[in-house]
Amino acid sequence: MTPFRIGFGYDVHQLSETHEFWLGGIRVPHTKGAVGHSDADVLIHVICDALLGAANMRNIGYHFSDKDPKYKGIDSKVLLKEVMGMIRGAGYELGNLDSTVCLQIPKLNPHIPAMKTCLAAVMQVEEDALSIKATTSEHLGFVGREEGIAAYCTALIYKI
Repeated sequence: MTPFRIGFGYDVHQLSETHEFWLGGIRVPHTKGAVGHSDADVLIHVICDALLGAANMRNIGYHFSDKDPKYKGIDSKVLLKEVMGMIRGAGYELGNLDSTVCLQIPKLNPHIPAMKTCLAAVMQVEEDALSIKATTSEHLGFVGREEGIAAYCTALIYKI
């Protein structure tokens, strides 16, 4: 077994004017929010999937089913904290992660420092271990039409 493992996460959520917009553990001011069983924090969801994938522990839906009423409306930071406990329980630690959020509006760059601070505290890692980037889809597809949000994440973990 190699001491380093890489995982990848991808997620999308529909946007709606009837929901708050939670991203990277913080509430981002916007006229639309992501729709989901939990708080629909797409960034936290891809981070969880990347970490779980790296540790060969399946995915977020396997551990936190959207059919289970106990996860209805749950703060995704709770899920992330549990995932970190799972990978640490298996003898791994986060090396770093690199994530990209695809959203037409609002501009996310002003919010990235607060997201990193929040996520680092939840994950109990240094902020330097977390890369969060934002991009648009140049008005193409469901992201460009402001119908949804997508995110990607790659995580490196290592055996302690």
